[in-house]
Amino acid sequence: MPIIAPSILSADFGNLQRDVEMINNSKADWFHVDIMDGVFVPNISFGFPVMKNIFKHAKKPLDVHLMIVNPDRYITQFKEAGAAILSVHYEACDHLHRTIQHIKDSGMQAGVAINPHTSVTLLEDLIQDIDLVCMMSVNPGFGGQKFIANTILKDGAASQHHRTEKFQD
Repeated sequence: MPIIAPSILSADFGNLQRDVEMINNSKADWFHVDIMDGVFVPNISFGFPVMKNIFKHAKKPLDVHLMIVNPDRYITQFKEAGAAILSVHYEACDHLHRTIQHIKDSGMQAGVAINPHTSVTLLEDLIQDIDLVCMMSVNPGFGGQKFIANTILKDGAASQHHRTEKFQD
């Protein structure tokens, strides 16, 4: 079954509570929260105060996607701010297995995001340890980009099999 997780980045921040309630009352499964630091990606989204406000009103899990350098520094803070699922970028982690273990030890599900140019085969040694894979279909950091169609074709049926398995856990 697909999981629907609307991005809160598309919300009207002048009416954030209203938009959170709209997702609460929808058939969506999760809230997708994109965190950008202006270093790993050129844009900055928002930090802990906004995320805590989202969590205060959300009735569905927060799926937090970190587009930041050194995500290990903030894992505990994201858990405290309400993250149920925390995804880090393969490209941003020096010791990805350690990061995944830290996320799980903190009581969250662990995900790994990969950029459009990154092969899913790089996750083979970790796939049994992660709960989801976010295959980026645009380059991280900007909304409204053109969909990169090769994303759904890359690495063939094996990548689709792994993604399906992980979502069924």
